Amino acid sequence: MSLINTQVQPFKAQAFRNGKFEEVTEKNLSDGKNWSVVIFMPAAFTFNCPTEIEDAAEHYPEFQKAGAEVFIVTTDTHFSHKVWHETSDAVGKAKFFLVGDPTHQLTRAFDVHIDEEGLALRGTFVIDPSGTIKTMEVHSNEIARDVTETVRKLKAAQYTAAHPGEVCPAKWKEGAKTLTPSIDLVGKI
Repeated sequence: MSLINTQVQPFKAQAFRNGKFEEVTEKNLSDGKNWSVVIFMPAAFTFNCPTEIEDAAEHYPEFQKAGAEVFIVTTDTHFSHKVWHETSDAVGKAKFFLVGDPTHQLTRAFDVHIDEEGLALRGTFVIDPSGTIKTMEVHSNEIARDVTETVRKLKAAQYTAAHPGEVCPAKWKEGAKTLTPSIDLVGKI
């Protein structure tokens, strides 16, 4: 079953952000105002994960400008995230939530858990302000993501939410032309 257009399930987790430990719940992902980008990674202190966190950190101002908060989730504890943030130059750039999921509640709820390893697959989810999952991408752990595509998907989801009846075609970028589906378009594109 796809998670698209489903609500984020209730959860409670601990996160490290900006030198503090903070509780994160489903309410953070459904506050009625902000969009959320949840990025699952296998574990702290691995090889690809710091490169992805650094990429997300470099794009964080874009996420903030678009009214979105970023949550990086691994199966480690928030204590591990504190040490990781302090010891890795790449991870140290993160100003967003580094969420610990040692109980695997989140990895299971978002269907990215690898039972035999106790780790997460690389999953990326864009969630609207009501807590509804609008986009998801899940793939194998040896392939790191490009956050530029996540920003594009966030903006496309925001555009279609604000413009019901319009769709964003392939390679759509903010400000580009959209489509309004109708019988007149069938067979003409």
